[in-house]
Amino acid sequence: MKPVRGFTLIEMVVVVAIVGVLAAAAVPVVEFSLRRAQESALREGLRSLRQALDAHKAAVEGKRVAPGPSGSPWPAHLDVLVQGVPLLDAQGQVSADSKRLYLLRRLPRDPFADRSLPAAETWALRSSQSPPDAPEAGEDVFDVASRSEQLALDGSRYSDW
Repeated sequence: MKPVRGFTLIEMVVVVAIVGVLAAAAVPVVEFSLRRAQESALREGLRSLRQALDAHKAAVEGKRVAPGPSGSPWPAHLDVLVQGVPLLDAQGQVSADSKRLYLLRRLPRDPFADRSLPAAETWALRSSQSPPDAPEAGEDVFDVASRSEQLALDGSRYSDW
Protein backbone atom coordinates (compact mmCIF):
# COMPACT_ATOMS: atom_id res chain seq x y z
CA MET A 1 0.00 0.00 0.00
CA LYS A 2 1.19 3.48 -0.89
CA PRO A 3 1.59 6.00 1.91
CA VAL A 4 -0.92 8.91 1.77
CA ARG A 5 0.66 12.30 1.26
CA GLY A 6 -0.69 15.45 2.88
CA PHE A 7 -0.87 17.37 6.09
CA THR A 8 -2.40 16.17 9.29
CA LEU A 9 -4.99 18.19 11.13
CA ILE A 10 -2.46 18.95 13.89
CA GLU A 11 0.01 20.38 11.38
CA MET A 12 -2.67 22.59 9.85
CA VAL A 13 -3.79 23.89 13.27
CA VAL A 14 -0.19 24.71 14.20
CA VAL A 15 0.37 26.65 10.94
CA VAL A 16 -2.88 28.60 11.37
CA ALA A 17 -1.95 29.41 14.98
CA ILE A 18 1.51 30.68 13.94
CA VAL A 19 0.01 32.87 11.18
CA GLY A 20 -2.53 34.23 13.67
CA VAL A 21 0.19 35.14 16.18
CA LEU A 22 2.24 36.88 13.48
CA ALA A 23 -0.81 38.84 12.25
CA ALA A 24 -1.69 39.87 15.81
CA ALA A 25 1.87 41.10 16.34
CA ALA A 26 1.81 43.11 13.09
CA VAL A 27 -1.33 45.16 13.89
CA PRO A 28 0.23 47.25 16.71
CA VAL A 29 3.31 47.89 14.57
CA VAL A 30 1.14 49.20 11.72
CA GLU A 31 -0.91 51.37 14.09
CA PHE A 32 2.29 52.73 15.65
CA SER A 33 3.79 53.63 12.26
CA LEU A 34 0.53 55.31 11.18
CA ARG A 35 0.48 57.40 14.38
CA ARG A 36 4.14 58.32 13.90
CA ALA A 37 3.40 59.46 10.32
CA GLN A 38 0.48 61.60 11.57
CA GLU A 39 2.71 63.16 14.23
CA SER A 40 5.33 63.95 11.61
CA ALA A 41 2.68 65.59 9.40
CA LEU A 42 1.44 67.61 12.39
CA ARG A 43 4.96 68.84 13.20
CA GLU A 44 5.56 69.83 9.58
CA GLY A 45 2.18 71.60 9.33
CA LEU A 46 2.79 73.56 12.53
CA ARG A 47 6.32 74.46 11.41
CA SER A 48 5.23 75.74 8.00
CA LEU A 49 2.29 77.74 9.41
CA ARG A 50 4.41 79.33 12.13
CA GLN A 51 7.15 80.22 9.64
CA ALA A 52 4.56 81.83 7.35
CA LEU A 53 3.10 83.80 10.28
CA ASP A 54 6.60 85.00 11.21
CA ALA A 55 7.28 85.93 7.56
CA HIS A 56 4.06 87.99 7.52
CA LYS A 57 5.14 89.81 10.67
CA ALA A 58 8.59 90.48 9.19
CA ALA A 59 6.99 91.84 5.99
CA VAL A 60 4.80 94.21 8.02
CA GLU A 61 7.75 95.37 10.11
CA GLY A 62 9.77 95.84 6.89
CA LYS A 63 6.89 97.95 5.53
CA ARG A 64 6.42 95.61 2.54
CA VAL A 65 2.76 94.92 3.43
CA ALA A 66 0.11 96.74 5.43
CA PRO A 67 -0.54 95.75 9.05
CA GLY A 68 -3.51 93.60 9.92
CA PRO A 69 -6.48 94.53 12.09
CA SER A 70 -5.87 97.25 14.68
CA GLY A 71 -2.33 97.72 13.37
CA SER A 72 -1.30 94.18 14.28
CA PRO A 73 1.68 92.71 12.41
CA TRP A 74 -0.14 89.36 12.32
CA PRO A 75 -2.65 88.33 9.62
CA ALA A 76 -6.39 88.48 10.23
CA HIS A 77 -6.89 84.81 9.27
CA LEU A 78 -4.91 81.88 7.89
CA ASP A 79 -6.33 82.17 4.36
CA VAL A 80 -4.38 85.42 3.93
CA LEU A 81 -1.18 83.37 3.85
CA VAL A 82 -2.38 81.56 0.71
CA GLN A 83 -4.44 84.33 -0.95
CA GLY A 84 -1.53 86.72 -0.69
CA VAL A 85 -1.11 90.14 0.88
CA PRO A 86 -0.96 93.26 -1.32
CA LEU A 87 2.54 94.73 -1.43
CA LEU A 88 3.10 98.39 -0.57
CA ASP A 89 4.97 100.88 -2.74
CA ALA A 90 7.63 103.33 -1.54
CA GLN A 91 4.94 105.73 -0.26
CA GLY A 92 3.30 103.04 1.86
CA GLN A 93 0.28 102.68 -0.44
CA VAL A 94 -0.97 99.47 -2.03
CA SER A 95 1.10 98.89 -5.15
CA ALA A 96 -0.61 100.03 -8.38
CA ASP A 97 0.46 96.87 -10.20
CA SER A 98 -1.39 94.85 -7.52
CA LYS A 99 1.52 92.55 -6.72
CA ARG A 100 1.00 90.27 -3.76
CA LEU A 101 3.19 88.50 -1.22
CA TYR A 102 2.26 84.81 -1.07
CA LEU A 103 3.52 83.05 2.04
CA LEU A 104 2.10 79.54 1.51
CA ARG A 105 1.12 77.54 -1.57
CA ARG A 106 -1.64 75.82 0.38
CA LEU A 107 -2.74 75.56 3.98
CA PRO A 108 -1.63 72.35 5.66
CA ARG A 109 -4.26 70.30 7.47
CA ASP A 110 -4.16 69.04 11.02
CA PRO A 111 -3.87 65.28 10.41
CA PHE A 112 -5.89 64.53 13.55
CA ALA A 113 -8.84 66.72 12.52
CA ASP A 114 -12.04 65.75 10.76
CA ARG A 115 -11.29 65.24 7.04
CA SER A 116 -14.53 66.99 6.02
CA LEU A 117 -13.42 70.34 7.47
CA PRO A 118 -11.59 72.91 5.33
CA ALA A 119 -7.88 73.13 6.18
CA ALA A 120 -8.20 76.55 7.86
CA GLU A 121 -10.82 75.20 10.29
CA THR A 122 -8.69 72.26 11.45
CA TRP A 123 -6.38 74.49 13.51
CA ALA A 124 -6.94 76.17 16.87
CA LEU A 125 -5.99 79.83 16.53
CA ARG A 126 -4.41 82.11 19.10
CA SER A 127 -4.67 85.89 18.93
CA SER A 128 -1.80 88.15 19.90
CA GLN A 129 -4.02 89.58 22.67
CA SER A 130 -4.66 86.24 24.36
CA PRO A 131 -2.39 85.04 27.17
CA PRO A 132 -0.25 81.91 26.67
CA ASP A 133 -2.06 79.97 29.40
CA ALA A 134 -5.51 80.66 27.87
CA PRO A 135 -5.14 80.90 24.08
CA GLU A 136 -8.17 82.22 22.22
CA ALA A 137 -8.94 83.30 18.68
CA GLY A 138 -9.34 87.04 18.11
CA GLU A 139 -8.74 89.79 15.56
CA ASP A 140 -5.47 88.32 14.33
CA VAL A 141 -3.60 85.00 14.15
CA PHE A 142 -0.49 84.98 16.32
CA ASP A 143 -0.09 81.20 16.66
CA VAL A 144 -1.73 77.91 15.73
CA ALA A 145 -2.14 74.58 17.48
CA SER A 146 -3.86 71.26 16.96
CA ARG A 147 -7.45 70.97 18.16
CA SER A 148 -6.86 67.32 19.08
CA GLU A 149 -6.91 66.41 22.76
CA GLN A 150 -5.27 63.04 22.08
CA LEU A 151 -1.99 62.10 23.69
CA ALA A 152 1.10 61.86 21.54
CA LEU A 153 3.47 58.92 21.60
CA ASP A 154 5.69 60.86 24.01
CA GLY A 155 2.76 61.45 26.41
CA SER A 156 2.22 65.15 25.63
CA ARG A 157 -1.04 66.54 24.20
CA TYR A 158 -1.06 67.41 20.51
CA SER A 159 -2.82 70.66 21.41
CA ASP A 160 0.26 71.69 23.44
CA TRP A 161 2.71 71.35 20.55
